[in-house]
Amino acid sequence: MTPDEKVTIDIFKRSTPSVVNVTNLTARRDAFTMNMLEIPQGAGSGFIWDEAGHVITNYHVITDASDIQVTFMGGAEYSAKVIGVDQDKDVAVLQIGVDADKNAPPEGMLKALPRCSNSSDLLVGQKLFAIGNPFGLDHTLTTGVVSGTGREIASISGRPIQDVIQTDAAINPGNSGGPLLDSGGCLIGINTAIYSPSGANSGVGFAIPVDVVKSSVEQIIAFGKVVRPILGISFAPDQSSEQLGVKGILVLNAREGGPAWRAGIRGTSRDEYGRLVLGDIITAVNGAKVRNSSDLYKVLDKATVGQSLDIEVLRGNAKEHVTAVLEANA
Repeated sequence: MTPDEKVTIDIFKRSTPSVVNVTNLTARRDAFTMNMLEIPQGAGSGFIWDEAGHVITNYHVITDASDIQVTFMGGAEYSAKVIGVDQDKDVAVLQIGVDADKNAPPEGMLKALPRCSNSSDLLVGQKLFAIGNPFGLDHTLTTGVVSGTGREIASISGRPIQDVIQTDAAINPGNSGGPLLDSGGCLIGINTAIYSPSGANSGVGFAIPVDVVKSSVEQIIAFGKVVRPILGISFAPDQSSEQLGVKGILVLNAREGGPAWRAGIRGTSRDEYGRLVLGDIITAVNGAKVRNSSDLYKVLDKATVGQSLDIEVLRGNAKEHVTAVLEANA
């Protein structure tokens, strides 16, 4: 074997005990016996985060589950509880061994994957390893390189996920939620999506960077949810704004009592004759140009609750500046 092959084999052997299969179960009533049965409605991958039994996977893997089953290498199965989710970043935190009446993994079985300190210094061309359970097959390894960084994909909630890693390592259905590792065997991201017209791997896979995952997971474990700053507005879809010739964020409504409302930002309305009166158009935040919703979310993702933002709005034909103090989402 070549030295490169030995490194790959070593990474696989060290990492697979920490990688699990996650099965999404749903309750269905048997048409003949009328008994309620739990049947699989989807499956993905996941990995051990810590010795407390926290398992990380994608939110879309466990959506609408009535129960979740986690299977380790060797076939040991355990029921998992959902601790919390972050729909905006497609991250879910599960935990096994929390119910006294259910079997818990034996001591020493819960081995956390080592985590890279950050993913911001990744370079295109670095070697990567993806481990998961594609198509229900047990612990499969694929290799590739970093094909691109700073990508953007849409989450289930519609909010963009920033700084996504693009890789040519094969990521197929069932790989979702599994770890993406660097050449040292450190967790660098969560395999989450592929870009393919057919649904099978076409050489373009995406992974949520470990920086984003760590931020979401730590908040979920501590508080049961992720706290993010919000402006308290609803705005027109980018396509609608483009059709209206609007360059920026067209505010449809500013929630009463919210940060934008208190700052005096106006929503879209109708006049006494029923004609549409466009609301404020957000064109910049803290000096950074805002051309679409992605630009606005980039600013909010870097902001904190309680932070004051200088918002430039186009009101009629005049530009104005207002100050909004961000508050936490519900």
